[in-house]
Amino acid sequence: MKDKANVIIGILQPGYLPWLGFFEQIYRSDVFVLYDDVQYDKEGWRNRNRIKSSNGVQWLSVPVQFKLSKAPLLTEIKIDNKANWRKKHLASIRQNYSRSKYFNDYIRFFEEAYAREWEYLIDLDLFFIGGLLKLLGMGEKIIHRSCNINVQGDRIERLINLCKHFGADTFYEGSAGKNYINENKFLSQGIKVSYQDYQHPTYSQLYGEFVPYLSIVDLLFNHGWGSLAILTGEG
Repeated sequence: MKDKANVIIGILQPGYLPWLGFFEQIYRSDVFVLYDDVQYDKEGWRNRNRIKSSNGVQWLSVPVQFKLSKAPLLTEIKIDNKANWRKKHLASIRQNYSRSKYFNDYIRFFEEAYAREWEYLIDLDLFFIGGLLKLLGMGEKIIHRSCNINVQGDRIERLINLCKHFGADTFYEGSAGKNYINENKFLSQGIKVSYQDYQHPTYSQLYGEFVPYLSIVDLLFNHGWGSLAILTGEG
């Protein structure tokens, strides 16, 4: 690990087939923690994302068993497998990206993923995140899970304690963190907060006018091995 003065940590909730900015945060971080033992947010990105189709944006949503009154943790959320969502998601990816330049290079990964039976949403998300990191050329990145780290505290204190646990002096936070992060609390512990200011790249897509903020799936099928340079702006 780098000296303490150079350690950047990223802490994010996992998502389903995440967007480009998610992987940019992993790329910029020396230590990355998936914040997976927090309350499940029904309207978030844990179980859904968007791809591009000939008719515009298309959502891929994983059905889950969820009761708001019980306030379950993300790690407790089970997938509702009564509907054959795996078949539908794979069919959508096949249909919308079969004409893409790198379709044949990556479709097998998705076929294998959707051939598996999944019980918990977190396991599905982790499988895709790990596999997509390898396809992007970041397979060497070590991903930690907060559920496996004995660090306590309220919302802000726990983030600070996670930074301390890994000896990080910089917390690389998403832009939305500006709405709730108390930077002074971090600074008082010798930790700088750096907010992501992601400049979304424009790249070649199928189906006409460019659409930003899609799943990494869209970039990968269209640009293959060049995807990482594009999403980091270093191409």
